[in-house]
Amino acid sequence: MNPDALEKPIDYWAVSGKIKDIYMSESLISTLLDFERVLDEMDLYAFKNWQFGELIDGPRIGRYTVTCVFLWPLEFMPDPKGGKRLLPFGVKIKYKKTAMSVPIKIKEPEDFKPGTKKPKLMSKPIWMVSIEIPKYLINDIKTGSSELEGQDIDMEELDQAYEQDLDKQTEQDET
Repeated sequence: MNPDALEKPIDYWAVSGKIKDIYMSESLISTLLDFERVLDEMDLYAFKNWQFGELIDGPRIGRYTVTCVFLWPLEFMPDPKGGKRLLPFGVKIKYKKTAMSVPIKIKEPEDFKPGTKKPKLMSKPIWMVSIEIPKYLINDIKTGSSELEGQDIDMEELDQAYEQDLDKQTEQDET
């Protein structure tokens, strides 16, 4: 699925296969976690319904950007104010109201496609949102580290150092 293909209806089975491919690739999972970290650090999830988005395509890694496409049920459209919050950072967002083919719930034999064991599909209205984040922004927001005067400091190591010093102080107080 191409992020520019926001015009076409989405097929449930195609999305399912794409998600399976993502989970089979450690590098795509890592990129996806970095992508999500940027959205979280920019407080996107503070806006209504952004937390309900489901990945349907991506991450698509380009030369300078990483793009993911998410879907929401029609009644849970993400608040556009959240998307506006990302624009000053060079993030590009596209919204599209479209439809997704989803399997119906099997209640009787007529609910199967003729000659198969697959359920019939019905069209469900959805919102699709394509989010394109510049790579420099993903690289600027790192996990568990802070930059101090041009030097990276691992926060976990800093916490361990404090704990060791506290342990030494406690031992000295006891003697």
